[in-house]
Amino acid sequence: MTAIATLRTMLALGVATAAMTVAMTPALAQQAPPAAAPESAGTEINDAEIIVSARRRDERLIDVPVAVTAYSQADLARTQAVDLGGLQGTAPSLNIVQGRGSAASANIFIRGVGQPDALQTFDPAVGVYVDGVYLSRIQGALLSLNDVERIEVLRGPQGTLYGKNTIGGAVSIVSRKPDLERLKAEGSALYGSYNQVLLNGYVTVPLITDKLALSVAGQWDKRDGLVTDPRTGRRFNDRDGLSGRAILRAKPVDNFEVILSGDYTRQRNALTLGYPTAPLLQTSLFPAGVRTLVQPQPYGAYDFRASTSFGPDKGQRLDHWGVSLTANWDLSEAITVSSITAYRKLRPDFFIDIDASEAELGDVFVGIKQEQFSQELQLKWNTEKFSGVFGLYYLNEDVASHQEAYADDLFTFLGGPLTFTRFIDDKQNTKSYAAFGQATYKFTDRLSLTAGLRYTHEEKTYNRVTTTASSFAGLNGITFRFPDNLPAPLNTQPKASFGAWTPSVTLSFKPDDASLIYASASRGFKSGGFNGRANSLNDLTLVVNGVSQLVTRFEPETVWTYEVGAKGSFMDGKVYLSGTAFYSDYNNFQARVGGGTVGSTGVFPVLNAGKLRIWGLEGEAVVKPVRGLALRATFSYLDAKYVEFNDGRRVPPQSFSCNPTGAAITCRPAFAPPITLSLGADYNFAIGNAGNLTIGVDTRFIDKHFLSVDNRPGLTEPGYWLANALIQFDAASGKWYLRGGVKNAFDQRYRTDGQEFSSVGNIQTVYYGDPRTFTITAGFRF
Repeated sequence: MTAIATLRTMLALGVATAAMTVAMTPALAQQAPPAAAPESAGTEINDAEIIVSARRRDERLIDVPVAVTAYSQADLARTQAVDLGGLQGTAPSLNIVQGRGSAASANIFIRGVGQPDALQTFDPAVGVYVDGVYLSRIQGALLSLNDVERIEVLRGPQGTLYGKNTIGGAVSIVSRKPDLERLKAEGSALYGSYNQVLLNGYVTVPLITDKLALSVAGQWDKRDGLVTDPRTGRRFNDRDGLSGRAILRAKPVDNFEVILSGDYTRQRNALTLGYPTAPLLQTSLFPAGVRTLVQPQPYGAYDFRASTSFGPDKGQRLDHWGVSLTANWDLSEAITVSSITAYRKLRPDFFIDIDASEAELGDVFVGIKQEQFSQELQLKWNTEKFSGVFGLYYLNEDVASHQEAYADDLFTFLGGPLTFTRFIDDKQNTKSYAAFGQATYKFTDRLSLTAGLRYTHEEKTYNRVTTTASSFAGLNGITFRFPDNLPAPLNTQPKASFGAWTPSVTLSFKPDDASLIYASASRGFKSGGFNGRANSLNDLTLVVNGVSQLVTRFEPETVWTYEVGAKGSFMDGKVYLSGTAFYSDYNNFQARVGGGTVGSTGVFPVLNAGKLRIWGLEGEAVVKPVRGLALRATFSYLDAKYVEFNDGRRVPPQSFSCNPTGAAITCRPAFAPPITLSLGADYNFAIGNAGNLTIGVDTRFIDKHFLSVDNRPGLTEPGYWLANALIQFDAASGKWYLRGGVKNAFDQRYRTDGQEFSSVGNIQTVYYGDPRTFTITAGFRF
């Protein structure tokens, strides 16, 4: 029996076992920690005692030999975060922003590693997990945070326990669980700049005391657009979302627990517009020539003005829902079996004006139908000397898309315009199988060794059809089918298989109960795939070692990361410090590179461009010098560079230059700012017998970095500071509060993301973060 067949058999047996386990609910279970009490912005927390599940079991943060930043409910209140994008700049080496012209997509990079292309055929490099369930796509991953107990950001490859596509790290979101004993409720209403209205509600009800409880959470988020089109007065870059989650928790006996969870997110937004940073060009097919249609920065320095060629009925819609069933069974005091079964469905329909102008050069519609089923089984044990987890994992994902690209202003012929529309339909199926294990052995009470290994096997099938409609006969009706139009025998091979071993080893030493020193080595793996932008054989023809070759797929990325770190809590929890130094050897970097000559209607090649070397330093500190006062800081230094970048279309070719002209080796990896820094302070004090007042301020610095693989001058963020402030009054009863906040207090203009399609009309578009905004919130809890 092959290894893959063995994995399939084990998974089938595991699923059957999980089903029988659920059926035996009356006889089994695990005591889960009670839902956390609501925390205000001024809640005192001993950072060392925060419980995290970074290693798939609950441990104190101070005991985990992993570079992890944990956010409690109080931390999220301090950052004024509404969705995941609110965490930008608050953890070392973390870049997390709204991405790629979409109101719902998350562009996440950790330590300079992420997903350079947003297309659904490319996999993320940072895994997002909700209650242990992996979300396969970045679309819909900019999740709201209304019912979150905590968030854990794990930096560095997590290939052993979390598997594929965590080559940069993982973001784990843990929802609040229903309270089996007490009725609790809370809610808030926010009003802010641009007529923002944000309503949050949460209630947990014990249906059968100590046995069965239900929680329901909901959020409604509405805000006017930040961007105005001077030509029409229409507004864009708004917020319009509705989300909810219900969790049913059953604990029929002391050693068995079942948690059934369902969530739904609905968004109905206007377009998300960026701003062009390079001249937008029109190509004449005859006589040959190029002319400028739109000047860069057409309305001057950016001030939230931009235009679009789309009509008022073109916006962005998203429906995203899922259900999961988690069962935990304590076989003994030392052994626990867990099963996580999940199904999710994602339906984004996005109109995106990539060129961000009144010209129709890069206007697209992207409609995606994605669904996934996953099953994970875990066997966890914890004894005095020996602890760990073994597991099996299965994922089956279907992603189909219908896309339309509109470019009626891209070409002319004999001085007259030519219509141009491309229709694309594709479908990809992914089946992923994995078996993994990680164990920790304590040589002494202070010294321990952790070792783990995971094998992942993945099968992908991809089919694609593109058709062009144009008033120019030479373009009209051109159809490309993948793989049918490939030369034999490649035309019968729409399937690819990828596999990887991802080991890890960690040696850790605890000088005392409140400190930890560790050294680790770990391997990460990001799956390979197919070029989801291939419209002809030209997109699949690459120059490899000076020879033109037809490359129908790109191979997996891999990384080895070596890390040393220390963390400690001192002075009875008044000081918490952590620091990390790491070095990463990154191979087979996947990149969609530009089309060569500026202004040409080029191609969209995807290649394993080369190798990177990344090293850095990270630090976090919390100091509480007096009661009620907390000082916080995070810092990271990142040195990321290519040691090889193979793109034979560059003239002259250079071994690791992705500079568009090839004239200088100045290319740096995208979204890898050398320095990120955050500083914050909050002070909580009593106002007589009336209640407590919390005053908080923080500032965040993001250094210069590039916003695309091609380091175009306009696709650069030169670096920025943001300042935020918060004031909150909590009534003495703890039942209500008032909060006021300001974000981006000095109204900085800063770039968060970019679109580079220089081979289509020289498109180079940037997206900006929010301007200064004020909010006031009233909330209750009981």
